[in-house]
Amino acid sequence: MESQVRGGTRWKRFAVVMVPSVAATAAIGVALAQGALAASFSVSGQSFKVTADRLEGKGFAQYGAVDSGKSLDGTKDEHHPVAVSAFKTATINNMCQSVVTPTLFGNVSLILKAGGGKTPVTADNLYIDVADLQANATFNNIDIGVAAKDAGKGPGMKGGNEQASPFGFAQQADTAILTDVKQTAWATTAGTFRLSGLKMSLVTGKQECY
Repeated sequence: MESQVRGGTRWKRFAVVMVPSVAATAAIGVALAQGALAASFSVSGQSFKVTADRLEGKGFAQYGAVDSGKSLDGTKDEHHPVAVSAFKTATINNMCQSVVTPTLFGNVSLILKAGGGKTPVTADNLYIDVADLQANATFNNIDIGVAAKDAGKGPGMKGGNEQASPFGFAQQADTAILTDVKQTAWATTAGTFRLSGLKMSLVTGKQECY
């Protein structure tokens, strides 16, 4: 029997290609929701979008850096300037994260939502490598112009593929509250990421959180 065709896509073939990766992603998502894994979201050659109604963090630090990685096709090295926002602990209400990936079948969008109910998303030692940020922000006991290595209120510098000067400009605060958050990021890492009310979906076409 010929596979069903909608809009030029043979959906049985599409499922054969996509189901293994989706199953693996779902298994990781369940483990994250149970707080069983350290989390690292970094899409090679791609940025992703994140929105949240409210992000409240304790032990905040922010400094400039350059993220290094491969292009989407894996053929060349790429470097992206970012502002690393780091929190010792954070709670996030109504979080949405989306990434759009081009495939042979056209664009495919992976959308993750969590913390939309009474229980927010929680994270420890959270680092967000931000390329663009829109939000309303309130900082408590903020220090501006400290060296990145001296920003002791936060969880410390991240390291890994990140290139940052320990003597570069940084700021820190006891707490940071961001509302109506819209941001584009290249990477998110956390010691522990607990995603309450986790919902993931995979759709054809371009569908983003904003």
